[in-house]
Amino acid sequence: MAAPVVRFRIDFAEHSSVGPGKICLLEAIRDAGSLSQGARNIGMSYRRAWLLVESLKQSFREPVTVASTGGKDGGGMLVTEFGDALIRNYRGLERDFATLAERRLHPIIATVIRHSRAGAKVSLRTKLG
Repeated sequence: MAAPVVRFRIDFAEHSSVGPGKICLLEAIRDAGSLSQGARNIGMSYRRAWLLVESLKQSFREPVTVASTGGKDGGGMLVTEFGDALIRNYRGLERDFATLAERRLHPIIATVIRHSRAGAKVSLRTKLG
């Protein structure tokens, strides 16, 4: 019996939201030290990543990232303390929601029909064969 997966977005104000995509991107930037490498690591286009970082920049008075310049490897991007706090708090809420969902939905989880792609192919072959 697998736990349900809860996905959520927080709307702080109109045009100011944070959800799984932005948090995942911030984590990737933090880990890679670069917007372009972070985006590549999660399979996101550079343009999309840049637009998400820009939307975060427009959403908060505190910066979530800062550009670093120069050096032999060129510039990069770092996640600020505020950005780290945003990640930590979002992930904390995610854990809290998952715990609550599992507790509240326990009687329902047992009734969920599990589907597998392999099983679907086998039963399709059986019906056709």
